[in-house]
Amino acid sequence: MCKVCGCTPSLDGFSKNEKIKASSDHLRGTIEEELAADTPEFGDESEQLLKFHGIYQQDDRDRRKEARARGLDKHHQLMIRTRIPGGILSADAYLAHDEISRRWANGTLRVTTRQDFQLHGVLKGDLKQSIRAINAALLTSLGGCGDVERNIMCCPEPLADRFHLEVQRSIAGMVAELTPRTGAYHEIWLDGEVVETSEPESEPLYGEQYLPRKFKTTVALEGDNCVDVYAHDLAIVAMRGVDDTLRGFNVLVGGGLGRTHNKPETFVAIALPLAFVQPDEIVELAREVVAVQRDYGNRANRRHARLKYTIADRGLDWFRAEVQSRLPFQLQPPEPLSWQPVDDHLGWHEQGEGLYYLGIYIENGRIADTADVRSASGLRQIIQELRPEVRLTAQQNVILAGIKPADRHRVNELLASHGIAPVESIPRAIRHSMACPALPTCGLAVAEAERSMPGLVRQIAKLLEELGLAEERISFRMSGCPNGCSRPYLGDVGFVGTTLGKYDVMLGGDFDGTRLNRLYAANVPMPEIPSLLRPLFEAFGSERESDEGFGDWVDRSGFDALRGRFALSEQTA
Repeated sequence: MCKVCGCTPSLDGFSKNEKIKASSDHLRGTIEEELAADTPEFGDESEQLLKFHGIYQQDDRDRRKEARARGLDKHHQLMIRTRIPGGILSADAYLAHDEISRRWANGTLRVTTRQDFQLHGVLKGDLKQSIRAINAALLTSLGGCGDVERNIMCCPEPLADRFHLEVQRSIAGMVAELTPRTGAYHEIWLDGEVVETSEPESEPLYGEQYLPRKFKTTVALEGDNCVDVYAHDLAIVAMRGVDDTLRGFNVLVGGGLGRTHNKPETFVAIALPLAFVQPDEIVELAREVVAVQRDYGNRANRRHARLKYTIADRGLDWFRAEVQSRLPFQLQPPEPLSWQPVDDHLGWHEQGEGLYYLGIYIENGRIADTADVRSASGLRQIIQELRPEVRLTAQQNVILAGIKPADRHRVNELLASHGIAPVESIPRAIRHSMACPALPTCGLAVAEAERSMPGLVRQIAKLLEELGLAEERISFRMSGCPNGCSRPYLGDVGFVGTTLGKYDVMLGGDFDGTRLNRLYAANVPMPEIPSLLRPLFEAFGSERESDEGFGDWVDRSGFDALRGRFALSEQTA
């Protein structure tokens, strides 16, 4: 029932998730009651609502087969995703996450491709304490998942000039406007008090059913596409003015990299230019773009519910007109964009005002202590001792900012003592690789990613070195399913899991992340991938034009021509 007018909207033809949201009392459902129950898991409806609170219910799939054989239930656990706008967090907030990971999770921190932290392996009985600790560090998991605006991303470059500060102010305005207003999060996870009021609770932007699907926004800085801006529902490019001011924003819409195997009606897409707006107009524009998707997105079929499908069905001109009809200002035509080679912001850089920042490579975003690399202990000691600001990157790496010149030697010393290699010593193929978590925790994974990518990319790095191509900037991205969390469809080379041990090999994207790649070979067993790529790399080395990247060479050479030259079998073609 609608709490404003008392009516009961019809949900005929809507998906199951829509009905769950509509009857949830603004995301409360029975989460609080189930949280108090002496059971290791939440029910199906609560499992869906928990996502809005930043929580995924998972199980350890490595132990699933053994449990089934012994007649036991799944080994249930929770993943918590903290929302960190722009990937910026204080030293205290980083250390709080580090402590949570050791007390209640699996001892690791996972940096995501959307500049969040994920805490894996949290048990139900420890869930409330973990979320309370996150909020005590002045962060939240509300909106980390679910059918709402997700974490708003931004280039993590920690410069303190006027341009960067004005961009951060705009992001803060969007975060405030697009965050759900429900009191459920506070009631369930924090003080447990229900605020009594005669006014009915409402979600002024999201309504009773929130959005049809998740909604992703990112902000790139003119010339620097380190955040893969084209992959998002709402893609915003901050444009520089004179005297290092923020001149305005180019806005693109309709990007999205999720699809479903063997479902051709699902597809990946890059964002399309919509408009140019002034700095003080971006928050209202963002709100109305979200509102149009709220009103017109597909609520019957979740596979067809992202903004890219709304635009594909109705057209970009229709979408622009509908957004314009809701705004008090005139949208200006979008400006052309150009990009410099992507900077992953690794290594030492001058920050300004006599300070430095250091970008540290974290393989596949997993901050952990292993036999060879103790990144968890090393980062903990540096941050405890020197108190830098911490920034998470869209490539799953970590930046330590605000470091004094006198402390640089100490930082390098601590990194070396914990086996954390300087970026200059990391082969480019490894440095420019990414993989999603996949197995054993992700319920959607059909193949390995994070656990398999290190071995594969090292074989590829060795191959490139043999061919004299070790210094080439080639991006390699692996996803354990077609949903594309590691953005494999924008890489020079993408590996998309199809079943255990096999991957679709995608080629022809570009290093700058502006063009989708395409399927080159299907269902390739992992051990065969290096031999599949070798003749392509050999031809690239001899045929490339000056400054031509691998993906650009593939695109220029043509897929059909390359398949013919290298005689792909029917099974893989």
